[in-house]
Amino acid sequence: MTKDINDLGLRSIVDRYDLFFIDIWGVVHNGIRINNNASQALSKLKSLNKEFILLTNAPRPNQNVKIFLLKMGLNELLASKVYTSGQAALNYLNLNYKNKSFFHIGPPRDFDLFMNFEKKKTKNIKDAEYLLCTGLFDDYDKDLDYYKNILNLETKKIMICTNPDLIVDRGEAREYCAGTVAKIFEEIGGKVEYFGKPYSNVYNLAAKIENKKVLCIGDNLNTDIKGANLQKFSSLLISNGIHRNEVKKDNLIQLFSKYNAKVDFIQSELKW
Repeated sequence: MTKDINDLGLRSIVDRYDLFFIDIWGVVHNGIRINNNASQALSKLKSLNKEFILLTNAPRPNQNVKIFLLKMGLNELLASKVYTSGQAALNYLNLNYKNKSFFHIGPPRDFDLFMNFEKKKTKNIKDAEYLLCTGLFDDYDKDLDYYKNILNLETKKIMICTNPDLIVDRGEAREYCAGTVAKIFEEIGGKVEYFGKPYSNVYNLAAKIENKKVLCIGDNLNTDIKGANLQKFSSLLISNGIHRNEVKKDNLIQLFSKYNAKVDFIQSELKW
C-alpha cells in the first residue's frame, strides 16, 4: 500500500533509512530552476548526518553536473553529492573500450564526457566498432524514424547508453532522451549496455549499500522507482514530475500496475 506523506513530509520517515538516492531532474530542479522545498529537504538530511547521493541519469561527468547545480543556486555542500550515469559509463569505457573506434549519437554538448576518446571517434557509423549514445542529435531531436534508418544495418555492434531515461521535461517542454534511441535499437535487434537507473551497477558505484536501509526518491516510475524495486530498496515517488499528467487522470493503483512498479511513499514534491 502506497502511503501519502505529502502533509507529513520526508521528516516523518527519515529515521527509517541510512542512505537516500535522490533524483535530480524532476525532483531537485525542473531543468530551469531549483525546487526550494527539495533544497531545504537536502539541507535537513545533511544536518542530521544522513548519507544521500544525488543520483542522475545524466550523460556527463559528475563535476559538470555539480557546476550546473551551483549555477542554479544549489548550496555547494549539497551539490557535491552528485553521481551520474555518464560517470559510470566513463569508468566502464576506460576499462573495456578505450582503444576501440566508436560513433557518437547525441548532441555535441554531451561529448565532453569522452574527450579522452576523441581520437577514436569516427564520422561514419559503418566504421565504428561500437555505438555511444548520449542523446539525440540536435537536428533530429523529434524524428525517431531517423534513428531507425541509421541503425538498421548496425545491429551487430553494441550500443553503450549513458542515459536510460526515455523522456525528460525541461520546464513545460518534453524532450526525448538517449533511452528512447536505445529502445529503438533493441527493437530492431541490437544489444545495449545501459548505465544509470534502474540498472544495479550505478547504485553500487555511487555508494556502499551493503547492510544499509535505502530509500530511492524520484519522479520516474521507469527508472527511479523501478530501480528501487529491482534493488529491493524502498521508494518515494514525486508525483508532479514526469508522470504528473497521468497522476491527474489515472487511478494510482492502475498507474503503478501499468508500469509494473511498487511505490512505498508518494509526495507532490520533495519537501521536509
